Amino acid sequence: MFNLFSRLAGLEPPIVKIERNEIFQPRTVTVRALTSSGEEKCYDPQDKTLRFTDEDDVLDFYYEGFRSKKAKMSCGHAVTPMSLTAWCRRLLDEGNCSFVCGQTNCNVMWPYVEVCKMALLTSDERDYFERKMFSNAASSYLNAKECPGCKTNVVRDDLYDLSVKCTVCTAERSSTYLFCWQCLRQWKGPVPRSDRCQNDGCTNSLLEILRNCPDIKFEDVKGVSGCPSIRACPTCGMVVGHNGSQCKNITCPRCKVEFCFVCLQTTVACQRQNPHSYYSGCSGGVAPRQTSIPSCRMT
Repeated sequence: MFNLFSRLAGLEPPIVKIERNEIFQPRTVTVRALTSSGEEKCYDPQDKTLRFTDEDDVLDFYYEGFRSKKAKMSCGHAVTPMSLTAWCRRLLDEGNCSFVCGQTNCNVMWPYVEVCKMALLTSDERDYFERKMFSNAASSYLNAKECPGCKTNVVRDDLYDLSVKCTVCTAERSSTYLFCWQCLRQWKGPVPRSDRCQNDGCTNSLLEILRNCPDIKFEDVKGVSGCPSIRACPTCGMVVGHNGSQCKNITCPRCKVEFCFVCLQTTVACQRQNPHSYYSGCSGGVAPRQTSIPSCRMT
């Protein structure tokens, strides 16, 4: 588990071990733990290892009025420990296993050890982050999920069949055990089914978001209307949003492929059909709302 986690986090195990000791037991940083009552974590203003700044906190869209001083990440953007913790939790909850700045024109990937230090992660937060990183990595790269029956990780062979057989549970029960890849409960209903099983509430929440999200109001792209503000990356399937500013293209934080939010083609393909159309409509118009999430096609 640790070897896989380390490789996916972009770190070699010996380096992780050394840096974890240095970062997780800081001598110059006063850690105010994020308690269940919502106590704020603050940087120690005497910490000489931090680059303090008066610039705006680029991640302060969750809360208002942080008391902590602001410090710069390795990419140069200013954060507070609370805003950074909230942003990184959001990335993990969206299925990522790495931490990307994600600000306009900035796709710098922050090492986990930097996140630990700059977010002043508590021991409970570190435990949660590491479990989520490994779980997301297994899901993204191994196409694995935890069987609800025996809690072992199961790899799905058929990406278009939601009914998945667990060989461990099948052997223990002496009968075929199927579970739903979508709602992660024992399978109910006929097989195969590609959209849902018959368990109550078996829906894909991400698909609901894709279906019901509001349209973008582009500020700089002319002649485009009716484009959803949230899309699934056509290359890896990660669900991402567009705030309507600047051009119509974004770079996926996970697979790093740039694609057009309007026609859902890669930027290269879109520009090949309609050169220099970064701020205008696509030759094929607006792609319809997605009704399925693309399977990862990274090579």
